[in-house]
Amino acid sequence: MNTKNFARLALLTALSLLLFTVEIVLPAPLPVPGAKLGLANVVTVWALYHCTAKETLLVLLARILLGALLSGNAGALAFSLSGGLLCLAGTLPLRRVIPERRLWLCSAVGGMLHNVGQLAAAIAVTQTAGLLSYLPFLLVSGIVCGSLTGQIAQQTSARLRYYKTRDRDDLPSQNL
Repeated sequence: MNTKNFARLALLTALSLLLFTVEIVLPAPLPVPGAKLGLANVVTVWALYHCTAKETLLVLLARILLGALLSGNAGALAFSLSGGLLCLAGTLPLRRVIPERRLWLCSAVGGMLHNVGQLAAAIAVTQTAGLLSYLPFLLVSGIVCGSLTGQIAQQTSARLRYYKTRDRDDLPSQNL
C-alpha cells in the first residue's frame, strides 16, 4: 500500500469516527430501542463503491475497534463486529449488480443485514431465542436508516465527482 492510499484510508477512518462520535450525542431518531441512523456507515457505503473490498474492510474494522475504544463501550464490540461484517459480506457482491446511482438501495440491504447480524449476536450472548420477535422492527429500521445513510453517501459521491470534474476543467491548459 502506497502512502497516498494509506492517507486516503486514514482520512476515511477519521471521518467515519467523527460521524460515529456525533451520532453518540444525538437523540435516537426512531422509537426502536438500539436503532441508530448509522451515520458512520455513510463512509463505509461510499468506500464500498470507491475502494477495494480489502480497503473497505480495513476502514470498517478500524472504525469499529477505535469507536469501541473511544466510546468506552467494549461490550458493544461483538454486536458492531457481527453487524458490520455481515453487512459488508452481503453488500460486496451487490455492488456488482446495483449501480452507484442506486447506492441507497445497496445501503438499505446493508442496514437490514447489519441489524440481523446484531440480533444474531444478541441471541448468542443472551441465549434467548425470543429476541427473534424483535426482527420485524429491526428490518424496518434497517431499511429506513440504511436508505437514508445510502442517500447521503450517494449525494456525496455525486458531489465529489462533480467537483473533481470541475476542478480538472478549471485547470489552465498547458500548451508547450
